[in-house]
Amino acid sequence: MLLTDCIGRSGEQIVNASLMFPDQRILLMVQAPPGDREIAGFVQAHAGQIEQALLEHGAVLLRGFDVRSVEDFGRFIDATGLQRIDYIYRSTPRTAVGDKIFTATEYPPQQEIVLHNENSYQRDWPMKVAFCCLVSATTGGATPLGDMRQITAAIGPRLLERFAERGVRYVRHHRRHMDLSWQVVFQTEEPEKVAEFCSASGIEFEWLDPETLRTLQSAHGAAVHPISGERLYFNQAHLFHVTSIGAEGAKSLIQLFGADRLPRHATYGNGEEIAPEDLEHVRNAFRRHEVTFPWQPGDIVLLDNMQVAHGRRPFRGPRKILASLLDARSRYAAEPHAQEAPVGHGEERGL
Repeated sequence: MLLTDCIGRSGEQIVNASLMFPDQRILLMVQAPPGDREIAGFVQAHAGQIEQALLEHGAVLLRGFDVRSVEDFGRFIDATGLQRIDYIYRSTPRTAVGDKIFTATEYPPQQEIVLHNENSYQRDWPMKVAFCCLVSATTGGATPLGDMRQITAAIGPRLLERFAERGVRYVRHHRRHMDLSWQVVFQTEEPEKVAEFCSASGIEFEWLDPETLRTLQSAHGAAVHPISGERLYFNQAHLFHVTSIGAEGAKSLIQLFGADRLPRHATYGNGEEIAPEDLEHVRNAFRRHEVTFPWQPGDIVLLDNMQVAHGRRPFRGPRKILASLLDARSRYAAEPHAQEAPVGHGEERGL
């Protein structure tokens, strides 16, 4: 299927574009034109059309281009004209491999990473995220995607409104040998720089001892897309809440650290506990609306981070996926009037 109205023409040559999932709006796949696999020039020539495709489909997969290295990925990013964002106040381990280019989250390969919106636990977040596959896994390792319109609808208006009104508070205890140390989270060895960052970012902090830092930050539970005006579920309570590791794991952590000193936890912004059944409802909404595609070496995916959530399947064998956070967006910027995302029949949460 040729979506020429969306992507346009390269000279006299029709650009081959098709939906990866015919029954879904998300993920438009754009194939490299025959005889022209240079990605930077293609992106520059079609920047407006790609931006429109991203707004309409939430994610664009560029396939078949000559992309083999960190430098090639960097040239793609430069061609988009989007500002790169550093990854500070981290929640997962990554390694920098270029100018604000990182490895994808370095969790053990047998561990699944559930759908989430990048940095949605922060007050500032990237509007776009770019991924690049240099080495695809031998088995598994797909990147699931989820349409946040569908997920927001499945969560239902009442629970969405509750999150929107109350926000989410993230409570973290940064210890050297449990989860991420404060040195990794804030990318510094200097407590003074931690204090500067926290003060500038609205993060409450307290040193419990020289190696244990407690941080608390209240952020949004939902957010308005600056272009479409849609209000979307947008937070990481389902990841930070202690129940994200299961009931037995949560019980063990509480016994080990105490309920008030957990490595990570999330409450409503006013400190009220979020009902575990509500969070499970949210997790189920993410699960029901995820789709997956297999990586091919050289693939680049550009996501609208508010419209599309992403995750990671377990894998075997070598896998090298790069990531870059792009196009900073603050919740304090002027926003258009919010529009409710449509609610699917029979999916409203009666809360």
